[in-house]
Amino acid sequence: MLSDKDRIFTNLYGMHDRSLKGAMKRGHWDGTAKILAMGRDAIVQQVKDSGLRGRGGAGFPTGLKWSFMPKQSDGRPSYLVVNADESEPGTCKDREIMRHDPHTLIEGCLIASFAMGANACYIYIRGEYIRERECLQAAIDEAYDAGLIGKNACKSGYDFDLYLHHGAGAYICGEETALLESLEGKKGMPRMKPPFPAGSGLYGCPTTVNNVESIAVVPTILRRGASWFAGFGRPNNTGTKLFGISGHVNNPCVVEEEMSITLKELLERHCGGVRGGWKNLKAVIPGGSSVPMLNAAQCDEAIMDFDWLREARSGLGTAAVIVMDQSTDVIKAIWRLSKFYKHESCGQCTPCREGTGWMMRVMERLVRGEAEIEEIDMLLSVTKQVEGHTICALGDAAAWPIQGLIRQFRDEIEDRIKAKKLGKMGAMAAE
Repeated sequence: MLSDKDRIFTNLYGMHDRSLKGAMKRGHWDGTAKILAMGRDAIVQQVKDSGLRGRGGAGFPTGLKWSFMPKQSDGRPSYLVVNADESEPGTCKDREIMRHDPHTLIEGCLIASFAMGANACYIYIRGEYIRERECLQAAIDEAYDAGLIGKNACKSGYDFDLYLHHGAGAYICGEETALLESLEGKKGMPRMKPPFPAGSGLYGCPTTVNNVESIAVVPTILRRGASWFAGFGRPNNTGTKLFGISGHVNNPCVVEEEMSITLKELLERHCGGVRGGWKNLKAVIPGGSSVPMLNAAQCDEAIMDFDWLREARSGLGTAAVIVMDQSTDVIKAIWRLSKFYKHESCGQCTPCREGTGWMMRVMERLVRGEAEIEEIDMLLSVTKQVEGHTICALGDAAAWPIQGLIRQFRDEIEDRIKAKKLGKMGAMAAE
């Protein structure tokens, strides 16, 4: 269990002062100029040594991503873009950082931008986050007024500008290249890769896109040392992590814990356990709506990190844990996610544009039991045709929950179809 002295986000619940004065009292902006004086290469190396992996879902090593940026400028400026478009259903961790601890993010933006040779950073914030935007903008203004960012940031001789850009509420703009398109004022549609953003990103310049949490933890890692951060969790899954737990638990919450904590301990310790007791657990989506669910037997031994969940054919994603007890109609729950992905598809790739609607309509019939048993395999084969055949991962995100449902609860789908045929649907949860 993570002790309080090791927490990076010390104001996650808004109990303390979120202003610059309050942040400094809690140890932020402490010796930032000294961190910058380490030099670009040393900062990137420290982030690599800490084992930090991207906190936005994919889990790509952060230091490695930074090292793709050009060492010498060819005349083009470099940019850091922070992805604050937190639109994954079930995910609500970044908003707590922006609402209650915004200076962790702003200091992180300065250090990360310096490490990549970027003199400007854009934070792209989700359209629905109105209050979060106000808090963040107030904190940015404070940092400018105090000389921490802007010309000669922190008296380090480095000029750095930070801009906050408000999205319009499109889920697809959480995908890094669609986010860049939106930031340039175009339609939020993913770009083909290569070129990757590090070679040609925002306005055709070298760009790195990072998640809010990935950037906000950097100053503390550099202050306390890479080995401190690497001391939490299993190898290759190190550090602390924000978990957002919702659904059928007694106390839903966002909590900072160490990586590789067991799912059971996470729920029992911080959420007062599953509603109706652990035996009442039916399924858990461990990382936001796009990852396949785990069944109750898997939940008994689940370890919350990238590698264990990948081996269990799921994923840590954004660590948004959605808990479902025995009262849940899982077929209906996955239909609801299918509806979301159908609605949010940008329509650029044919498999996703056509496939998401098709999958949703089949799911709709499965909820009511108005299908044939053979259609379950047909639906599975369509998810395989969508998965991996689109420019961005939205096709995968639409396919995986359905694959997880069929893998874990096929008997329940079949029972419903049989009950409908026998006219015994009255007992089913879908009614």
